Amino acid sequence: MTQTSLLPLPTQEPKPNSLLAKPESPKSNFLSADFRQEVVALTTRLFIQLRRRPTTLIAGVLQPLMWLLLFGALFSGLPKGLVGDGQTYVQFLAAGIIVFTAFSSALNSGLPMLFDREFGFLNRILVAPLVSRFSIIAASAMFIMALSLVQTIAIVTVSGLMGAGLPSWSGLIVMVLILTLLIVDFTMLSLGLAFAMPGHQEMLAFIFLVNLPLMFSSTALAPLAFMPIWLQWIASLNPLSWAIEPIRYVYSHSTWAWDSVVFTAPWGNMTIAMAAIALLGFGIFVSVLIRGTLRRGVA
Repeated sequence: MTQTSLLPLPTQEPKPNSLLAKPESPKSNFLSADFRQEVVALTTRLFIQLRRRPTTLIAGVLQPLMWLLLFGALFSGLPKGLVGDGQTYVQFLAAGIIVFTAFSSALNSGLPMLFDREFGFLNRILVAPLVSRFSIIAASAMFIMALSLVQTIAIVTVSGLMGAGLPSWSGLIVMVLILTLLIVDFTMLSLGLAFAMPGHQEMLAFIFLVNLPLMFSSTALAPLAFMPIWLQWIASLNPLSWAIEPIRYVYSHSTWAWDSVVFTAPWGNMTIAMAAIALLGFGIFVSVLIRGTLRRGVA
């Protein structure tokens, strides 16, 4: 008669499903080497796509130049001083075209991510051990800033040849700062929409819906004084106007200060510093708004 061993059998812990388990991130530090590596890898991928489709860059440079040439010629007969003391309309228009071009590029930055989502590639990114999903936003923002730099150089050069002159070196620093804030703000918004919207058709409809209305309700094409009171309120609260007016100021003034008044709104004066703070605040609001969307990811 055999005796049964009373010792407990060794138990095996259940293995988590590798497809469903979320890998742990090494460090949640935006300054870590892992985070920089993620940003570089994702940014490089976007530049590879651009190299395969260079027509997007060519069209992105030619379109704002066509706007500058056509609108500059259309309103070339305006009386001097109508858009500002000692300022030509080409000089007035250049700032608006620069900002609108950067805004359009940032607003469209979510489309490649949305196509990645529809083709399933985004799921592969999200299940990877990312330090932070903010690397997706950082990579897209860096890519858009590089494109906007090329577009801005082309616009500044052509507007200078048309008699608008060139901003000072310190003015160029203000332009870079303001454009960086604007691009990061709307890149975050666009990527948040890319995670939230059901498909690219809805995304394109949204872009078409807000693109031109935001431009025409800003000070891109006409000064604030030309508008009725109700439109002045809208334009003065439009983030595009917060970016346009500081750039326009440094275009027409060789010297500037952070407390220089760039426009007078119905609610009061706005300075360069206030415009930068307003763009920063808008970016913080957008980041809080899309934070939950980035955490949810996609199915």
